[in-house]
Amino acid sequence: AELRYALGLHEMPLALINCPPPNYADPEGPRGFAAVPEEEGRFANALRRALRYAGTLGAQRLHIMSGAAEGQEAEDCLVRNLTHAAEAAKGLPLTIEVINTHDMPGYFLRDYDTALRVLDRVGSDWIGLQFDIYHAQRITGDVLATWAAVKDRVTHVQFADVPGRGGPGTGQLDLPAIWAQMAADGYDGWISAEYKPDGPTEEGLDWLS
Repeated sequence: AELRYALGLHEMPLALINCPPPNYADPEGPRGFAAVPEEEGRFANALRRALRYAGTLGAQRLHIMSGAAEGQEAEDCLVRNLTHAAEAAKGLPLTIEVINTHDMPGYFLRDYDTALRVLDRVGSDWIGLQFDIYHAQRITGDVLATWAAVKDRVTHVQFADVPGRGGPGTGQLDLPAIWAQMAADGYDGWISAEYKPDGPTEEGLDWLS
């Protein structure tokens, strides 16, 4: 309720939240389990909870986290869960994200070929790719080539500089050039800052200009 009030007060849209939402009773718990076969019941419960949060807060998208898993059984599980999620979401757009295993060891969606194959298998217009510039660079070493290969499936973008996951200008990436290419390619969705600030967030927003 406090978040909803703050969003309304400042006339701020909420671009996206994760599924599962944070479980403060288990802060060390898994960051998702949609691809974990033995956790399908748990995923169904987390999805219901996340959809309540998204509806209350007016979230524009819901990111389904696959969790740590591997193999064909895990992929099949993820496809089943995403198919169910697309039906349960009733028109709320969903995303999946490729995450590097340096930051999240064992994460199932660790490469873009797998992510695109999963999207094709689910076959829903309501599920897109969440493209994280930081993860793309860590995984492939070439953000723009990776973007070119997957851009038609991307519905949400996030960024941080590499290698330290800091704000723009703290690492090796020319983020303005990357954003310009995305715009030139017709991307007009959100580009979310998902980096670790050096200090208070508001003091590190000079890059916005």
